[in-house]
Amino acid sequence: MLQEIINHVFFVIFKLNPELKIVNTLNFFIYDSIKILLLLLFMMITIIGFIRSYISQDTIKKKLSKHKYGLGNIFAAMLGAITPFCSCSSIPLFLSFLRAGVPLGISMSFLITSPIVNEYLVIIMLATFGWKITLVYIILGIIIGVLSGIIIGKLKLEKYIVNDIKNSSTIKEETFKNIKERINYGLKESKNITKKLWYWILLGVSIGAIIHNYVPSEFIQKIIESTGIFSVPLAVIIGVPMYGNSAGIVPIALALFEKGIPLGTTLAFMMAITALSFPEAIILRRAIKLTSSHTLKGGDSVVWF
Repeated sequence: MLQEIINHVFFVIFKLNPELKIVNTLNFFIYDSIKILLLLLFMMITIIGFIRSYISQDTIKKKLSKHKYGLGNIFAAMLGAITPFCSCSSIPLFLSFLRAGVPLGISMSFLITSPIVNEYLVIIMLATFGWKITLVYIILGIIIGVLSGIIIGKLKLEKYIVNDIKNSSTIKEETFKNIKERINYGLKESKNITKKLWYWILLGVSIGAIIHNYVPSEFIQKIIESTGIFSVPLAVIIGVPMYGNSAGIVPIALALFEKGIPLGTTLAFMMAITALSFPEAIILRRAIKLTSSHTLKGGDSVVWF
């Protein structure tokens, strides 16, 4: 329906030439921007925020601190998957877990999974890649978080946690008296997330539209053939310094996938950008000594390859 309305405006009302690449690029951009920002992101985050208002952070901390490695890592990774944070904004909650006595490896499972898999990313991927690829991505993201946390936990790195971590910022627990306040919380969370993401999404959609309409498939295929088996690690290496929000990366990844980039390479590129960012390493250095922070990121990278 939305695509038909936009096509009607473009080709009937304004009588634009559908054979021009610039027209199709603009059509692609407007359609995806409206679909992702308004119809998917804002509406669904409001609903999910309302549901999440029933989940107490204190209860989660207590349950995490009781679990040992393995089951605790799975629980932490699944918690990370339902929290709408990027890699940098996940760290305050990660710090609160450490202060509550949650083991470092279990806390890291949360920190690693949270930016890779989250509610708004899943919503956008469902609309672009479909449910099968989205499900595979979710499962792989959780597995990466679990395995990385277990590896880090086995290294016994708690001694490297900075002593003054207790002075770091915390996330305040909100209380709700009635359903209206919970609905308002969902609306507030949706507005806050949309404000943080809109420019990333528009940038991602813009790049995706350009790739979709201007980059020949043959060019992409030549790149793949030239890299061979090294395409996945190369995608990870390229993705690390390209810090960006996962919501904005999806349109770019979809355009690359449609042009012939293998699915595994595409997903690796997405995950590297969202989870293995330099800004996250810098912020993480505030809580953990330099040698350990390098080990943590290295442990994450090992699982990727």
